[in-house]
Amino acid sequence: MELTLESQGYLEALYRAYLEDPFSLPEEWRRYFSALALEGSRREPLEDGRRATPAPLAEAVDLAFLLKVERLVQAYRELGHLAARIDPLGRERPRPKELSLEAHGLLREDLFRSLPPFFGAPTLGDLLGRLEEVYLGPVGFEVVHTEPEERAWLLSRIEAPWPKPPREVRRRMLERLMQASLFEAFLQRKYLGAKTFSLEGLEGLVPLLLEAVEEAARHGVREVVLGMAHRGRLNVLAHVVGKPFERIFREFEEIFPEGYSGDVKYHLGFSNDLTTPYGKVHVSLNFNPSHLEFVNPVTLGRLRAKQDRFQDRERKRGLAILVHGDSAFIGEGIVQETLNLSRLPGYRVGGTLHVVANNQLGFTTLPEEYTSCRYPTDIAKMLSVPIFHVNAEALDELWFVLGLALEYRKRYGKDVVIDLVGYRRRGHNETDEPTFTQPPMYALISKKPEPWKVYAERLLAEGVVAEGELKAKEEAYLANLESEFARVKAEPGPVVPHGLSGIWQGYVGGPDHLVPEVDTGVPLEALKELLLRLSAVPEGFQVHPKLKRFLEARKEMAEAKRPLDWAAAEALAFASLAVEGHRVRLTGQDALRGTFTQRHAALYDYQTGRPYIPLQHLAEGQAEVEIYNSPLSEAGVLGFEYGYSMEYPEGLVLWEAQFGDFVNVAQVYIDQFLASAEAKWNRLSGLVLLLPHGLEGQGPEHSSARLERFLQLGAKDNLQVAYPTTPAQFFY
Repeated sequence: MELTLESQGYLEALYRAYLEDPFSLPEEWRRYFSALALEGSRREPLEDGRRATPAPLAEAVDLAFLLKVERLVQAYRELGHLAARIDPLGRERPRPKELSLEAHGLLREDLFRSLPPFFGAPTLGDLLGRLEEVYLGPVGFEVVHTEPEERAWLLSRIEAPWPKPPREVRRRMLERLMQASLFEAFLQRKYLGAKTFSLEGLEGLVPLLLEAVEEAARHGVREVVLGMAHRGRLNVLAHVVGKPFERIFREFEEIFPEGYSGDVKYHLGFSNDLTTPYGKVHVSLNFNPSHLEFVNPVTLGRLRAKQDRFQDRERKRGLAILVHGDSAFIGEGIVQETLNLSRLPGYRVGGTLHVVANNQLGFTTLPEEYTSCRYPTDIAKMLSVPIFHVNAEALDELWFVLGLALEYRKRYGKDVVIDLVGYRRRGHNETDEPTFTQPPMYALISKKPEPWKVYAERLLAEGVVAEGELKAKEEAYLANLESEFARVKAEPGPVVPHGLSGIWQGYVGGPDHLVPEVDTGVPLEALKELLLRLSAVPEGFQVHPKLKRFLEARKEMAEAKRPLDWAAAEALAFASLAVEGHRVRLTGQDALRGTFTQRHAALYDYQTGRPYIPLQHLAEGQAEVEIYNSPLSEAGVLGFEYGYSMEYPEGLVLWEAQFGDFVNVAQVYIDQFLASAEAKWNRLSGLVLLLPHGLEGQGPEHSSARLERFLQLGAKDNLQVAYPTTPAQFFY
C-alpha cells in the first residue's frame, strides 16, 4: 500500500484502539504494536481514575522510517523490471541504484525492524526478500503507468503469493514445448536449406498460445482470431491451430493447381475447432503477406464481425491474439494505428492479447538500432495498459502471467501485452549466417540447450514426469511426423486450396462472366416510403435550421417534385438493403456527416446535441446500419474493414476515403489483400471503397483517386472499378 495521509490516519486509529484494548485488533496488528516494545506506551489509569493521554503515534511508530520503506517499495514497482532476469541468454542487466537500501536512507540494521501488516511482511528483511522474488525474477512488470484502480488490482495480484501451475498443466506444457522443438528439428533434417523461419529459441510461444485458448474458453470465449507474421508460423499452424502435418509437408513441394498463384507456406492461414474442458473454441489464423504487422487490424476486423454476427455487444465471446515481432512492433506505424482503434466505438473488440515474440534482434539489427525506447513494447503505453516482460524459458511464471493478463482483459475490456523474451537460434531464415553481425550473441546461443530439456530436468527432479514416459512421448511424436512425411513423398500432388465454405458457401469467385447477375431493383413505392422515413425525425427533435431544407428536399424527391441527388441515392441503397435483412457498415473520416456536407446520416438535436440516425429507424426487424467516423487513419481502418468483410459476405461493408487520392496511404491492403487474396489464398471480399475525387480546384491531392492503379490491379477480374455518372447508377 502507499503511505498517505489517509493511511497514517488509519494507523493512528488502530494504535489508539490497541491502547484501549489490544484484543480488539486482529492478531497481526497486535504482534506489530507489541513488537515496537515502547515503554509506557500503554495507557494506565491514574490514581484518581482518570486515563493518561496516550503517546502520539509519532512517538510509538517511526513514520519517517515507514516512508522510506514505502519509497523502496515504489522503486521496485517502478524500476524492478530493469533488473529482472528476463533474458534467457543470461546477460547481465544493470541494477538501478534506486533498488538499494542506501538510496532511501535505510541501513542494514533496519532489516530486522518490524513493519505494519499492510506491508505484507513482518520485517523489512522479509519485505525485501519478497520484493526481490517478485520484481527481480524471470518476469519484469510494468504496471505503474496504468489507471489507479487497475494498478491497485494488478499490484494486489502481483505481490500476493503466486499460484503454481497444477501438475497436469506442467506436464502438458512440457509436452507442447517438446513437440515445438522436435518439429523444428524435423523440418531442418527433411528440408535442409528451405526457409521455415524457425521458432527455435522462442518455443514457449506454443504452450503460451494453447494455454491462452483454454483459459479464454474458461472465460466464455468461443472464437479466437490469431494474427502473426512468419516467425514460428508453421509451428503455430501445426500445434496451436491443428493444421495436419501432411498438409504442411505437402506445401513444401510448392505445387499449386491451375488458377492459383499460391503463396509461401509461412503466409498461409487455417481454421479449426479446438476442444477444451470448457467447450469448443473455433480458432482462426489469418492469411497474411510478408508486410509485417499489417495483418493486425485485419484480425481485429474479423473478430468484430464475428462478435456482431453473434450479437455479442459486450465483446466477451471472442478474443483476438496478435503475435508481433520485437523490431516490427516498434517500427511499423500500423501498430500504433491498430492500438488506437482498441477503445473506439466502431472498432473495439473487448481487448486484444498482444504477444511480442522477442528474439532481441531484427534480422541483423540490434535493439539499440531499431528503437529509441527502452523496450519495443513502449508503444503500448499509449493505452496505459500493463506490460509483462517474461523469460521465454520460465514456463511456470509464464503460466501465471498469462492468467493475470487474460483476467485483466476480461475485467477491464482492454488490451494487454506479454513481451516473451527469447532468442533466435538460427539466422533470420535458415539460409542466413547470423555470426557475420552478432558473433558474441551467437556464441552464447550456441551453448544453450533446447528449452524443453531445461524444463524437463526441472519436472523430472520434482517427480512431475518420469524419464521413460517422456522418452516414449518423444518417440511417438517423431514416428507420427515420419509417417506423415512418408505419405506425402509416396503420393505427391498439388496443394489444393480449401474451397469456399461456411458463411461463404454459395459465393463464386473467378472470372466475371461466371458470376450471375444480381437483380438490384427495388419497387418504386418501396423507395418512396423509405425516402419519406429518411426525411422524418422524432417528435420534439430540434432540427438544425440549415438542415430543415435538406430534409424537405428529400421529401420532395420522394414525391417526385425534384430529381434524386447522389446522397439520397446512397441513403436509399443502404435503406433498401437494411429492410431486406442485409447489414450495412460504413466507416471513414467524417463519414457520418460526409466530407462534402452531403450525407448527414446522423442528425443532431440543435438544443441537446442528441444524435438521431434515420437509417436505424426504417422498419421493425431491419438489419443493423452502422456508420462510424473513423480516426484519422487510412491503412489501419481499411485493414479493419477488409477483415470485417471476410466474416460478413452477406452484408455491405464500405470504407470511404476523405478524398480518393488519400487511398494510397493504405496501398498495402489494396495490393497484398484486396487484389491478390483470391489468387494466393482463395479468399474473397466484398469490401467497397468509396473514393470521391474530381475536385481539381482543390489541388493535385484531390483530383484523381489514382484509378489507373486499380485498373492495372484488376486485370484478372479480381477487382470491379465502377465510375457512376448518375445517382441511379450509384444506387445500383
